Amino acid sequence: MSSIYGKNIRITIFGQSHSSAVGVVIDGLPAGFRIDFEELHRFMQRRAPGQKSWSTPRCEKDIPEFLSGLAGDVTCGAPLCAVIRNSDTRSSDYEQLKDIPRPGHADFTAQLKYKGAQDTAGGGHFSGRLTAPLCIAGGICLQLLNELGVEIGAHIVSVGSVRDALFDPVRVDADTLSAVKAADFPASDSVKGALMEKAIEEARLDGDSLGGVVECAAVGVPGGLGDPMFDGMENRIAAIVFGIPAVKGIEFGSGFGAAALRGSENNDSFCFDPYSFGTEHSSAVKTKTNNHGGILGGITSSMPVIFRVAVKPTPSISKPQQSVSLSKGCDAALTVKGRHDPCIVPRAVPCVEAAAAIAIYDAWLDNNKYKYEEYINGHQ
Repeated sequence: MSSIYGKNIRITIFGQSHSSAVGVVIDGLPAGFRIDFEELHRFMQRRAPGQKSWSTPRCEKDIPEFLSGLAGDVTCGAPLCAVIRNSDTRSSDYEQLKDIPRPGHADFTAQLKYKGAQDTAGGGHFSGRLTAPLCIAGGICLQLLNELGVEIGAHIVSVGSVRDALFDPVRVDADTLSAVKAADFPASDSVKGALMEKAIEEARLDGDSLGGVVECAAVGVPGGLGDPMFDGMENRIAAIVFGIPAVKGIEFGSGFGAAALRGSENNDSFCFDPYSFGTEHSSAVKTKTNNHGGILGGITSSMPVIFRVAVKPTPSISKPQQSVSLSKGCDAALTVKGRHDPCIVPRAVPCVEAAAAIAIYDAWLDNNKYKYEEYINGHQ
Protein backbone atom coordinates (compact mmCIF):
# COMPACT_ATOMS: atom_id res chain seq x y z
CA MET A 1 0.00 0.00 0.00
CA SER A 2 1.08 3.58 -0.62
CA SER A 3 1.16 4.54 3.06
CA ILE A 4 3.79 1.88 3.98
CA TYR A 5 7.55 2.43 3.74
CA GLY A 6 10.67 0.44 4.51
CA LYS A 7 12.38 -2.94 4.21
CA ASN A 8 13.79 -3.68 7.65
CA ILE A 9 11.59 -1.38 9.65
CA ARG A 10 8.09 -0.96 8.23
CA ILE A 11 6.42 2.41 8.72
CA THR A 12 2.64 2.48 8.24
CA ILE A 13 0.96 5.88 8.52
CA PHE A 14 -2.80 6.12 8.99
CA GLY A 15 -5.56 8.67 9.54
CA GLN A 16 -6.89 11.79 7.88
CA SER A 17 -6.51 15.47 8.64
CA HIS A 18 -9.88 15.66 10.42
CA SER A 19 -10.32 12.04 11.55
CA SER A 20 -10.32 11.38 15.29
CA ALA A 21 -6.57 10.72 15.18
CA VAL A 22 -3.56 10.24 12.95
CA GLY A 23 -0.91 7.69 13.76
CA VAL A 24 1.89 5.33 12.84
CA VAL A 25 2.77 1.67 13.29
CA ILE A 26 6.51 0.90 13.27
CA ASP A 27 7.44 -2.75 12.90
CA GLY A 28 11.03 -3.96 13.19
CA LEU A 29 12.49 -1.56 15.75
CA PRO A 30 15.21 -3.20 17.85
CA ALA A 31 14.10 -4.33 21.29
CA GLY A 32 15.78 -2.73 24.28
CA PHE A 33 16.03 0.86 23.02
CA ARG A 34 15.07 3.50 25.57
CA ILE A 35 13.23 6.37 23.87
CA ASP A 36 13.97 9.86 25.14
CA PHE A 37 10.41 11.22 25.21
CA GLU A 38 11.49 14.75 26.13
CA GLU A 39 13.72 14.86 23.06
CA LEU A 40 10.94 13.39 20.92
CA HIS A 41 8.55 16.07 22.20
CA ARG A 42 11.03 18.85 21.35
CA PHE A 43 11.39 17.43 17.86
CA MET A 44 7.62 17.14 17.36
CA GLN A 45 7.11 20.75 18.47
CA ARG A 46 9.28 21.99 15.60
CA ARG A 47 6.61 20.69 13.21
CA ALA A 48 3.48 21.34 15.29
CA PRO A 49 0.94 23.90 13.96
CA GLY A 50 -0.41 27.01 15.59
CA GLN A 51 2.83 28.41 17.03
CA LYS A 52 4.08 31.09 14.61
CA SER A 53 2.68 33.67 12.21
CA TRP A 54 4.04 31.59 9.32
CA SER A 55 2.06 28.56 10.52
CA THR A 56 -1.60 27.65 10.22
CA PRO A 57 -3.65 28.95 13.20
CA ARG A 58 -4.96 25.40 13.72
CA CYS A 59 -3.73 24.49 17.20
CA GLU A 60 -2.82 20.86 17.89
CA LYS A 61 -0.59 19.75 20.77
CA ASP A 62 0.88 16.88 18.73
CA ILE A 63 1.69 14.77 21.79
CA PRO A 64 1.96 11.10 20.77
CA GLU A 65 0.01 8.49 22.69
CA PHE A 66 1.77 5.12 22.54
CA LEU A 67 -0.58 2.13 22.38
CA SER A 68 1.88 -0.74 21.99
CA GLY A 69 5.52 -1.65 21.46
CA LEU A 70 6.85 -0.35 24.78
CA ALA A 71 7.52 -1.74 28.23
CA GLY A 72 7.82 1.47 30.20
CA ASP A 73 9.85 3.69 27.88
CA VAL A 74 11.83 0.83 26.31
CA THR A 75 11.00 -0.87 23.00
CA CYS A 76 9.95 -4.47 23.63
CA GLY A 77 10.06 -5.99 20.15
CA ALA A 78 6.33 -5.75 19.43
CA PRO A 79 5.12 -3.36 16.70
CA LEU A 80 5.12 0.15 18.09
CA CYS A 81 1.86 2.02 17.56
CA ALA A 82 1.39 5.70 18.36
CA VAL A 83 -1.52 8.06 17.74
CA ILE A 84 -2.02 11.81 17.89
CA ARG A 85 -5.57 12.88 18.65
CA ASN A 86 -7.02 15.60 16.42
CA SER A 87 -8.75 18.20 18.55
CA ASP A 88 -9.01 21.45 16.54
CA THR A 89 -10.89 20.63 13.32
CA ARG A 90 -13.38 22.63 11.26
CA SER A 91 -14.59 20.23 8.60
CA SER A 92 -17.36 22.57 7.38
CA ASP A 93 -14.68 24.83 5.84
CA TYR A 94 -14.08 22.12 3.21
CA GLU A 95 -17.63 21.23 2.10
CA GLN A 96 -17.39 22.94 -1.29
CA LEU A 97 -14.15 21.21 -2.30
CA LYS A 98 -15.78 17.96 -3.41
CA ASP A 99 -17.48 19.96 -6.14
CA ILE A 100 -14.98 22.79 -6.72
CA PRO A 101 -11.40 21.45 -6.37
CA ARG A 102 -8.55 23.67 -5.27
CA PRO A 103 -6.04 24.52 -8.01
CA GLY A 104 -2.66 23.00 -7.16
CA HIS A 105 -4.14 20.55 -4.64
CA ALA A 106 -5.00 16.84 -4.78
CA ASP A 107 -8.76 17.50 -4.55
CA PHE A 108 -9.26 16.88 -8.28
CA THR A 109 -7.01 13.83 -8.67
CA ALA A 110 -8.51 12.28 -5.52
CA GLN A 111 -11.92 12.65 -7.16
CA LEU A 112 -10.64 10.93 -10.31
CA LYS A 113 -9.33 7.99 -8.28
CA TYR A 114 -11.85 7.58 -5.44
CA LYS A 115 -15.02 8.78 -7.23
CA GLY A 116 -16.27 10.91 -4.35
CA ALA A 117 -15.49 8.44 -1.55
CA GLN A 118 -12.43 10.43 -0.48
CA ASP A 119 -12.38 12.51 2.70
CA THR A 120 -11.97 16.14 1.63
CA ALA A 121 -12.01 17.64 5.14
CA GLY A 122 -8.65 19.24 5.70
CA GLY A 123 -7.31 17.42 2.65
CA GLY A 124 -8.01 13.99 4.17
CA HIS A 125 -5.11 11.56 3.74
CA PHE A 126 -3.41 14.02 1.38
CA SER A 127 -2.91 16.55 4.17
CA GLY A 128 0.34 17.75 5.67
CA ARG A 129 -1.24 16.62 8.96
CA LEU A 130 0.05 13.14 8.09
CA THR A 131 3.62 14.37 8.54
CA ALA A 132 3.01 14.39 12.32
CA PRO A 133 3.12 10.57 12.57
CA LEU A 134 6.01 10.59 10.08
CA CYS A 135 7.87 12.73 12.61
CA ILE A 136 7.12 10.26 15.42
CA ALA A 137 8.85 7.51 13.44
CA GLY A 138 11.60 9.84 12.25
CA GLY A 139 12.19 11.24 15.72
CA ILE A 140 12.79 7.74 17.07
CA CYS A 141 15.09 6.87 14.15
CA LEU A 142 17.03 10.08 14.77
CA GLN A 143 17.69 8.89 18.33
CA LEU A 144 18.72 5.43 17.13
CA LEU A 145 21.12 6.97 14.61
CA ASN A 146 22.52 9.34 17.21
CA GLU A 147 23.54 6.29 19.25
CA LEU A 148 25.49 5.17 16.15
CA GLY A 149 27.24 8.53 15.71
CA VAL A 150 25.01 9.84 12.91
CA GLU A 151 23.57 13.37 13.14
CA ILE A 152 20.93 14.73 10.75
CA GLY A 153 19.82 18.34 10.38
CA ALA A 154 18.17 20.59 7.83
CA HIS A 155 17.75 24.30 7.19
CA ILE A 156 15.90 26.61 4.82
CA VAL A 157 17.95 27.57 1.78
CA SER A 158 15.31 29.83 0.26
CA VAL A 159 11.81 31.18 0.65
CA GLY A 160 10.49 32.86 -2.47
CA SER A 161 13.35 34.99 -3.79
CA VAL A 162 15.22 35.24 -0.45
CA ARG A 163 18.22 32.90 -0.39
CA ASP A 164 20.54 31.73 2.37
CA ALA A 165 23.93 30.03 2.02
CA LEU A 166 24.19 26.27 1.53
CA PHE A 167 25.85 23.96 4.03
CA ASP A 168 29.56 23.43 3.41
CA PRO A 169 29.23 19.96 1.82
CA VAL A 170 32.64 18.81 3.11
CA ARG A 171 32.91 20.48 6.53
CA VAL A 172 29.31 20.45 7.75
CA ASP A 173 29.33 18.83 11.17
CA ALA A 174 27.12 17.98 14.13
CA ASP A 175 27.68 21.40 15.74
CA THR A 176 26.50 23.15 12.56
CA LEU A 177 23.37 21.02 12.47
CA SER A 178 22.63 21.48 16.18
CA ALA A 179 22.89 25.26 15.86
CA VAL A 180 20.40 25.55 13.03
CA LYS A 181 17.97 23.13 14.71
CA ALA A 182 18.04 25.28 17.85
CA ALA A 183 17.23 28.48 15.92
CA ASP A 184 13.75 29.97 16.28
CA PHE A 185 13.52 30.17 12.48
CA PRO A 186 15.47 27.36 10.75
CA ALA A 187 17.84 29.40 8.57
CA SER A 188 21.63 29.38 8.96
CA ASP A 189 21.86 33.18 8.69
CA SER A 190 19.53 34.95 11.13
CA VAL A 191 19.44 38.08 8.94
CA LYS A 192 18.30 36.06 5.91
CA GLY A 193 15.89 34.22 8.17
CA ALA A 194 14.28 37.51 9.20
CA LEU A 195 13.92 38.48 5.54
CA MET A 196 12.26 35.13 4.84
CA GLU A 197 9.80 35.68 7.69
CA LYS A 198 9.04 39.15 6.32
CA ALA A 199 8.38 37.73 2.85
CA ILE A 200 6.04 35.08 4.29
CA GLU A 201 4.11 37.71 6.25
CA GLU A 202 3.74 39.89 3.14
CA ALA A 203 2.36 36.91 1.20
CA ARG A 204 -0.04 36.10 4.05
CA LEU A 205 -1.38 39.64 4.19
CA ASP A 206 -1.88 39.49 0.42
CA GLY A 207 -3.89 36.29 0.74
CA ASP A 208 -1.14 34.36 -1.01
CA SER A 209 1.61 31.85 -0.23
CA LEU A 210 5.27 31.11 -0.87
CA GLY A 211 7.40 28.02 -1.50
CA GLY A 212 11.09 27.40 -0.99
CA VAL A 213 13.96 24.95 -0.69
CA VAL A 214 15.10 22.87 2.31
CA GLU A 215 18.63 21.44 2.49
CA CYS A 216 19.37 18.39 4.65
CA ALA A 217 22.71 16.94 5.75
CA ALA A 218 23.54 13.67 7.47
CA VAL A 219 27.02 13.47 8.99
CA GLY A 220 28.74 10.40 10.39
CA VAL A 221 26.96 8.13 7.90
CA PRO A 222 29.19 5.08 7.37
CA GLY A 223 30.25 4.14 3.86
CA GLY A 224 28.65 1.16 2.17
CA LEU A 225 24.94 1.79 2.85
CA GLY A 226 22.54 1.34 -0.03
CA ASP A 227 22.57 -0.68 -3.22
CA PRO A 228 22.94 -0.09 -6.96
CA MET A 229 20.05 0.31 -9.40
CA PHE A 230 16.63 0.51 -7.76
CA ASP A 231 17.53 0.34 -4.07
CA GLY A 232 20.17 3.06 -3.91
CA MET A 233 20.41 5.54 -1.08
CA GLU A 234 19.07 8.30 -3.32
CA ASN A 235 16.10 6.10 -4.25
CA ARG A 236 15.31 5.33 -0.61
CA ILE A 237 15.54 8.94 0.53
CA ALA A 238 13.59 10.26 -2.46
CA ALA A 239 10.78 7.72 -1.99
CA ILE A 240 10.03 8.80 1.56
CA VAL A 241 10.74 12.52 1.04
CA PHE A 242 8.11 12.61 -1.73
CA GLY A 243 5.64 11.37 0.90
CA ILE A 244 5.79 14.89 2.37
CA PRO A 245 2.95 16.85 0.73
CA ALA A 246 4.07 19.82 -1.41
CA VAL A 247 7.52 18.36 -2.22
CA LYS A 248 8.06 18.71 -5.97
CA GLY A 249 11.77 18.04 -6.46
CA ILE A 250 14.93 16.64 -4.91
CA GLU A 251 18.62 16.85 -5.80
CA PHE A 252 21.71 15.29 -4.25
CA GLY A 253 25.12 16.96 -3.99
CA SER A 254 25.66 19.37 -6.86
CA GLY A 255 22.38 18.10 -8.30
CA PHE A 256 21.17 19.80 -11.45
CA GLY A 257 24.19 22.10 -11.29
CA ALA A 258 26.35 19.12 -12.30
CA ALA A 259 24.74 19.18 -15.72
CA ALA A 260 26.60 22.42 -16.53
CA LEU A 261 30.01 21.15 -15.41
CA ARG A 262 32.75 19.15 -17.07
CA GLY A 263 33.78 15.85 -15.55
CA SER A 264 37.05 17.39 -14.41
CA GLU A 265 35.05 19.97 -12.44
CA ASN A 266 32.37 17.70 -11.03
CA ASN A 267 34.52 14.69 -10.08
CA ASP A 268 35.51 14.61 -6.40
CA SER A 269 39.19 13.79 -5.96
CA PHE A 270 39.92 11.05 -3.43
CA CYS A 271 42.36 11.53 -0.58
CA PHE A 272 43.31 9.90 2.72
CA ASP A 273 41.98 11.53 5.86
CA PRO A 274 45.07 12.47 7.92
CA TYR A 275 43.05 11.97 11.12
CA SER A 276 42.14 8.37 10.26
CA PHE A 277 45.53 6.72 10.70
CA GLY A 278 45.31 3.25 12.15
CA THR A 279 41.94 2.51 10.55
CA GLU A 280 41.24 0.27 7.60
CA HIS A 281 42.52 1.97 4.43
CA SER A 282 39.10 2.14 2.74
CA SER A 283 37.59 3.70 5.87
CA ALA A 284 40.17 6.49 5.78
CA VAL A 285 39.34 7.58 2.21
CA LYS A 286 37.54 10.90 1.83
CA THR A 287 36.96 13.30 -1.05
CA LYS A 288 38.29 16.85 -1.30
CA THR A 289 34.94 18.11 -2.55
CA ASN A 290 31.48 16.61 -2.24
CA ASN A 291 29.64 17.13 -5.50
CA HIS A 292 28.40 13.55 -5.22
CA GLY A 293 26.52 14.41 -2.01
CA GLY A 294 27.94 11.47 -0.11
CA ILE A 295 26.48 8.85 -2.47
CA LEU A 296 28.10 7.11 -5.45
CA GLY A 297 26.32 4.36 -7.38
CA GLY A 298 23.54 4.38 -4.81
CA ILE A 299 26.00 3.61 -1.99
CA THR A 300 27.19 5.98 0.73
CA SER A 301 30.84 7.05 0.53
CA SER A 302 31.28 8.14 4.20
CA MET A 303 31.19 11.81 3.18
CA PRO A 304 28.23 13.88 4.46
CA VAL A 305 24.99 12.95 2.71
CA ILE A 306 23.61 16.21 1.28
CA PHE A 307 20.33 16.76 -0.54
CA ARG A 308 17.89 19.60 -1.22
CA VAL A 309 14.11 19.51 -1.50
CA ALA A 310 11.88 21.90 -3.44
CA VAL A 311 8.61 22.74 -1.68
CA LYS A 312 5.81 24.35 -3.67
CA PRO A 313 3.71 27.27 -2.39
CA THR A 314 0.69 26.28 -0.29
CA PRO A 315 -2.20 25.66 -2.73
CA SER A 316 -4.84 26.82 -0.23
CA ILE A 317 -4.81 30.61 -0.52
CA SER A 318 -7.54 33.15 0.18
CA LYS A 319 -7.15 34.93 -3.16
CA PRO A 320 -10.02 34.12 -5.55
CA GLN A 321 -8.99 31.40 -8.02
CA GLN A 322 -10.40 29.91 -11.19
CA SER A 323 -11.65 26.33 -10.92
CA VAL A 324 -14.57 24.21 -12.15
CA SER A 325 -17.84 22.89 -10.73
CA LEU A 326 -17.76 19.13 -11.23
CA SER A 327 -21.51 18.77 -10.60
CA LYS A 328 -22.57 21.54 -12.99
CA GLY A 329 -19.92 20.95 -15.64
CA CYS A 330 -18.90 24.60 -15.89
CA ASP A 331 -16.17 26.99 -14.81
CA ALA A 332 -16.44 28.29 -11.25
CA ALA A 333 -14.69 30.78 -8.99
CA LEU A 334 -13.23 29.51 -5.73
CA THR A 335 -12.31 31.32 -2.54
CA VAL A 336 -10.71 28.85 -0.14
CA LYS A 337 -11.90 28.88 3.46
CA GLY A 338 -10.15 27.39 6.45
CA ARG A 339 -6.79 27.80 8.17
CA HIS A 340 -3.65 27.23 6.15
CA ASP A 341 0.09 27.88 6.26
CA PRO A 342 1.14 30.88 4.15
CA CYS A 343 4.42 28.95 3.73
CA ILE A 344 4.87 25.25 4.39
CA VAL A 345 8.67 25.41 4.24
CA PRO A 346 9.55 26.12 7.93
CA ARG A 347 7.42 23.26 9.24
CA ALA A 348 8.71 20.97 6.47
CA VAL A 349 12.27 21.18 7.84
CA PRO A 350 11.84 18.59 10.66
CA CYS A 351 9.76 16.45 8.29
CA VAL A 352 12.71 16.24 5.87
CA GLU A 353 15.00 15.32 8.78
CA ALA A 354 12.54 12.62 9.85
CA ALA A 355 12.32 11.18 6.34
CA ALA A 356 16.11 11.10 5.98
CA ALA A 357 16.50 9.40 9.36
CA ILE A 358 14.01 6.64 8.51
CA ALA A 359 15.65 5.97 5.14
CA ILE A 360 19.21 5.93 6.48
CA TYR A 361 18.40 3.80 9.52
CA ASP A 362 16.48 1.32 7.36
CA ALA A 363 19.50 1.07 5.03
CA TRP A 364 21.87 0.66 8.00
CA LEU A 365 19.81 -2.32 9.14
CA ASP A 366 20.47 -4.09 5.82
CA ASN A 367 23.92 -5.10 6.99
CA ASN A 368 23.61 -4.58 10.74
CA LYS A 369 20.34 -6.14 11.85
CA TYR A 370 21.90 -7.72 14.92
CA LYS A 371 24.61 -5.19 15.72
CA TYR A 372 22.30 -2.95 17.74
CA GLU A 373 21.41 -5.89 19.98
CA GLU A 374 25.16 -6.49 20.47
CA TYR A 375 25.59 -2.80 21.31
CA ILE A 376 22.77 -2.93 23.89
CA ASN A 377 24.11 -6.12 25.45
CA GLY A 378 27.59 -4.61 25.69
CA HIS A 379 26.33 -1.50 27.51
CA GLN A 380 24.00 -3.03 30.07
